[in-house]
Amino acid sequence: MKHVRIGGYGPGIVTLGGGLTRVAAPSFLAAHPSLPVLYAVSELERGWLTAFDARDGLTPLDERPSEGDTPCHVAVDPTGSLLAVANYMDGTATLYRLDARGAFAGDPIVLRHKGSGPNAERQEGPHAHQAVFHDGLLHISDLGTDEIRRYRYDGTPLEPITLYPGTGPRHFSFAGSGLYVAGELDGTVTLIEGERRTVAPASREPGVNYPSHLQLEGDLVYVANRGPNTIAVLRAADLSLVAEVPSGGDWPRHFAIDGDRLYVANQQSSNVAVFALADGVPEPTGEVHEVESAACVLIM
Repeated sequence: MKHVRIGGYGPGIVTLGGGLTRVAAPSFLAAHPSLPVLYAVSELERGWLTAFDARDGLTPLDERPSEGDTPCHVAVDPTGSLLAVANYMDGTATLYRLDARGAFAGDPIVLRHKGSGPNAERQEGPHAHQAVFHDGLLHISDLGTDEIRRYRYDGTPLEPITLYPGTGPRHFSFAGSGLYVAGELDGTVTLIEGERRTVAPASREPGVNYPSHLQLEGDLVYVANRGPNTIAVLRAADLSLVAEVPSGGDWPRHFAIDGDRLYVANQQSSNVAVFALADGVPEPTGEVHEVESAACVLIM
């Protein structure tokens, strides 16, 4: 049986229909690929990571410091042997080995970074935003330096993927030879295919937009837009618009797709809105759950 779990800036992790697990500011959650283990970051100045045994509710299994300031994302590699966390405020990324139970093992590898961007207010230094394991490498989006940083699993840095100055890369996804990036600062989605780049607005609504989460499903790209408060659906091939619908609340920070259902975490309205997907287009179901400062949806 799948559970829908919501992280945010409230008192803990909410399991829809199953209550509250108390943990400080669990703004992002990730699941182990083969074990019933859930990982949460505590988005604090002294960042923290907690692993939970998820077999019967959520029982603390292990915990470690994130080795950075204000962790905002956590991910586990497909083999379940490595975990990575992105610390936003100081731009640090951290790699932990995981043991056979899914607990943390050994000392972490701490990946520090330098640099800045043209937006003096938001890009005064590095700001790591998302960690993605892909093709045997760790990728870290850096909103502050307009880069997708790349590392081998031993922490060796490789040449980064650079975005146009001022993009402010936040969340991103790979599909085949393509890389799709949501630009928080310029309100765009960028498709990188080798040397070719396609850039499109993440929202067609008027006003300022700060895109947050981006996800690919089949031949469609879904993007959450904060400001216009919408979910946009784009064609993966050329980023043309398929549909754009209200997010069901204020400040959609994250969403998750489970079959024909889309769950949207609206942070400032403290709710999770549920949509049905009809030919890939979100349609409101009327189902809305109150969750304080909802920031992340995890289905496991």
